Amino acid sequence: MQIKPKMNNYNVEEKYQNMRLDVVLSSLLNISRSQVQTLIKNEHVLVNNKNVSASYKVKLNDIISYEILKEEQNFKSKEMNLNIVYEDDDIIIINKPQGLVIHPSVGHFDDTLVNGLMYKYHDNLSNVNGEYRLGIVHRIDKDTSGLVCIAKNNQAHNFLAQQLKDHTMNREYIALVNGVINEDEAIINLPIARDKNNPLKMSINSSGKEAYTKINVIKRFSNYTLLNCKLKTGRTHQIRVHLAYIGHSVVGDKTYGNKKQEIYNNGQLLHAYKLSFIHPKSNKIVTFEIDLPKYFLDVLSNLK
Repeated sequence: MQIKPKMNNYNVEEKYQNMRLDVVLSSLLNISRSQVQTLIKNEHVLVNNKNVSASYKVKLNDIISYEILKEEQNFKSKEMNLNIVYEDDDIIIINKPQGLVIHPSVGHFDDTLVNGLMYKYHDNLSNVNGEYRLGIVHRIDKDTSGLVCIAKNNQAHNFLAQQLKDHTMNREYIALVNGVINEDEAIINLPIARDKNNPLKMSINSSGKEAYTKINVIKRFSNYTLLNCKLKTGRTHQIRVHLAYIGHSVVGDKTYGNKKQEIYNNGQLLHAYKLSFIHPKSNKIVTFEIDLPKYFLDVLSNLK
């Protein structure tokens, strides 16, 4: 296979040398290894202009070439039942269900929140972050449910993004974690960086970026604790990493907790229930809250 015009090229850095090709691309593209292996099998990936296997150990300065998304073929709008909590001329507040990916990436071309937004709002979305992240001001993980703020225009987007940068946008989550936390409240202020041993994960690292999470106990059960988690920063997987580090991983989190959960095994029990910020038009603080989803409530009702 010859390199096609629309290929991304990556020059392997020291941190990735001697790692498997599929692991490296999983980190770079933020997709699963199985998805990468499919790309390699279908000859959409080259190393130094040659086809290699997924297990190939990359070397320093190897050139990895991989085919990027073709917008006209893969990125399409899709009719979707969006749970809209609030909407005006500048913003949309959506209650994202567990399992829905926020924006397109390799492996998710037409089944994301952005695809649904495009269908309903067409060109009435901000494009500050590019065509694949239309309207997206901030993200939550695929298996985290809850409130997401969408911007309809670039002015509103930039205004909201500045609040994220200044840590003045208030985001609060409810999490059910493994084990009983004795302290009523605590602050976890530990820096987070990409895990050196597994590029698909994040970990506590002194050289990482500042990450600040405040937790308050809502209720204790015999083997679990229900928490309110308030973010000051918004690092990738922040709440999940912080809670796992202190020995209380989020129930259902297979990445940072137990692979098999006794009470819930279909994604983490983490819900973004509260969001408040200064509105870009009125300059007044607006606050939105949403109830826990039914599957979360069902788990709680079965606990003692």
